[in-house]
Amino acid sequence: MKVISYRIAITVLLAATSGIALAGEAMPKLTGAQETPAVTSDAQGISGIVIAADHTVSGAVKTTGIAGTAAHIHMAAKGASGPAIVTLAAAGADEWRVPEGSKLTDDQYAAYKAGMLYVNVHSAAYRDGEIRTQLTP
Repeated sequence: MKVISYRIAITVLLAATSGIALAGEAMPKLTGAQETPAVTSDAQGISGIVIAADHTVSGAVKTTGIAGTAAHIHMAAKGASGPAIVTLAAAGADEWRVPEGSKLTDDQYAAYKAGMLYVNVHSAAYRDGEIRTQLTP
């Protein structure tokens, strides 16, 4: 019951703070186990990032249990590391937002459609990333 309540609270908060419609959409969870290499961390997050057919990117990531230092969308397959292609902006101690006007190139959008984009949040303890999830179309 606690997990369901947590997901509902995060969904409502993300919808209210980022202005995106999240009803009925899956909310990918960021964890240390998904990092490359995997890390042991109690930190977690929920991704409300949306990539539209016109290649625009919007939304936010909400975190708990981490003092994030940076957050990015990267281009790489699951289990691999890749270059940052969108830098998220801090919007408080536990939220990272996609900057307004962010847009993927054709190659980046094709990578997204192939499941080869991920979002992660970095910390002082894990400079390469503490929590991560793949972004899937």
